Amino acid sequence: MTLLIKQIINLIKMLHSENGIYQITWGLTLGAFLGFSPFFSIQTFLIFTVLLIFRIQFGAAFLSAFFFKLVAFLIDPLADILGRWALENSSLRPLWTSLYNMPVIPYTRFNNSIVMGSFLVALVLSPFLFFLFKFLITKYRTHIVQSFERTKAWKAIKATKFYDYYAKYDDLYGQH
Repeated sequence: MTLLIKQIINLIKMLHSENGIYQITWGLTLGAFLGFSPFFSIQTFLIFTVLLIFRIQFGAAFLSAFFFKLVAFLIDPLADILGRWALENSSLRPLWTSLYNMPVIPYTRFNNSIVMGSFLVALVLSPFLFFLFKFLITKYRTHIVQSFERTKAWKAIKATKFYDYYAKYDDLYGQH
């Protein structure tokens, strides 16, 4: 629970920072893949590797994965139908046979209709999600944050000594 709260706080900080829009956007998009993938799988390992190598925001990925895990549960019947269609398609049968005979690929459990269908759903949704998240983050930063910073309440909070201490602490220890 503490990890989730820390990730939410980091996501909020990242949303309010001037940099990192693509880190957040990619984190949310890859979180969709995490949500649609089985938890203990090669797919999950590969996504975590991508998150680490490209320094993508983990908090965004975890929050997105949590949300999309719930969505994946709800669309399992659709994913089953889609996965069954892909796996039973006679024109794709040679591809599935060659993939199944490779050393590591069968451990992805791609031959499970729900896993295949969920992967296909994530693959189709990911470009749309990427641009949607980018649009929403940009709108959030340009409209909501600026509107909030113009309020009297925010100006009053910023005028306190507590905020000065927080800002100094964040400058010294906030970024690792």
